Amino acid sequence: MAVLQRIEHGGTRPRGLVLTPTRELAMQVTDDLLVAGGKLGTRVLPVYGGRAYEPQIEALREGVDVVVGTPGRLLDLVKQRHLDLSRIDVLVLDEADRMLDLGFLPDIERIVDLLPQARQTMLFSATMPGEIVALSRRYLRRPTNVRAEAHSEPDATPQVVQHVWQTHQLDRPEVLARVLQAEGRGLTMVFCQTKRACDRVASDLSHRGFAAAAVHGDLGQGQRERALRAFRNGKIDVLVATDVAARGLDVDDVTHVVNYECPDSADTYVHRIGRTGRAGRTGTAVTLVDWADLQRWKLINGTLDLPFAAPEETYSTSEHLYEALGIPKGVTGTLPKEQRGERAGLAAEELEDIGETGRTRSAVRDRDRDRDRDRDRERPRPRRRKRNRVRTRAGQPVDSAGGHDDASPSGERPASSDRPASDRPDEAADNVVQAVATEPRRTRRRRRTRSGKPVTADEST
Repeated sequence: MAVLQRIEHGGTRPRGLVLTPTRELAMQVTDDLLVAGGKLGTRVLPVYGGRAYEPQIEALREGVDVVVGTPGRLLDLVKQRHLDLSRIDVLVLDEADRMLDLGFLPDIERIVDLLPQARQTMLFSATMPGEIVALSRRYLRRPTNVRAEAHSEPDATPQVVQHVWQTHQLDRPEVLARVLQAEGRGLTMVFCQTKRACDRVASDLSHRGFAAAAVHGDLGQGQRERALRAFRNGKIDVLVATDVAARGLDVDDVTHVVNYECPDSADTYVHRIGRTGRAGRTGTAVTLVDWADLQRWKLINGTLDLPFAAPEETYSTSEHLYEALGIPKGVTGTLPKEQRGERAGLAAEELEDIGETGRTRSAVRDRDRDRDRDRDRERPRPRRRKRNRVRTRAGQPVDSAGGHDDASPSGERPASSDRPASDRPDEAADNVVQAVATEPRRTRRRRRTRSGKPVTADEST
């Protein structure tokens, strides 16, 4: 609201600028500003990659009041001279710590250099590491530090009931399937470390009967927005995501958060479980730790001062798992048929044509594989020719029956004296071998000797 109250409305050039680290957060901030500035007639434009340039350029020509976007697309539009930042009165850096983690500091510096000196700058960050403090001292003048919590509260969200269990990697899908059948479970976010793990977990949950979808950087922007809309609208109740959805996203009624894999830092853990237990509500956070991640988890546990230094070893059949989450007895790793179909599913959410720019790595990989397969099918296969092998000796064809040249009916070897020696290097050796082969084998007689003298049969007896 401070941005909307301080800027002038109705101009041709934007007067407010909001920088966000992710596209999803840019969409959320845009929706909130449109709701807050509805009666003021505020024109808000989201600017981020993955969408076509033309609608954004057309909106800038007609005039906007506030621009919300990611640094990359903003700099592209400035370079193309479609976006003028010389009249910005208010700059907002949202999720500043996340932007530093993603390496956006050089882009932020370039954008700030394009802004007028006389402006108000607001910086929002869930954590305040040393880099954020240095950034605030560099760009803020006489700043006022506002905390949204009491200093005595712990870093982790107090409204969230936390569970940390040590699980085996092969049994983890079964544990997750039972956690998702806990009593009172509503919308659930499952966080994975890698994009491939997101696809694998989402596909496995779909086969087990759950309404799940994945969100990560390898998906097209249209697919990411479709999954988030389906999750917010309740068409799916399980969203499997990387940390792209761990910062800033606010979805109502998220009751459970599951760290399918151990987070890489304490800040990541706080941001992930902070997706539930918001606005005074309560939530449940479950973290599954593998044997190989115990040392990393101990560092996180010590940093946040949590009571889970030694997570309890847990399997999909462990009784304390059922008791802690209120899982009904007899539940298996597959959702019962009578409980399926309660959600419309991801297919019920329309995929919007947003004129995506660029292609994801998975899309390029699938396209190349299909193209190569079609090319192999259409390519005519050459006919296999029968190979006639001709036996030769000393460079001349040899008859298979007699072992001599077919051109010599008498069986004699062709004369080779008329050929130079360089053309018949192996002929002499061949003749020697043939002579040795035709010479009769002699019987070798062995004579007995004694002191170097031959011994007769009589003497030997």
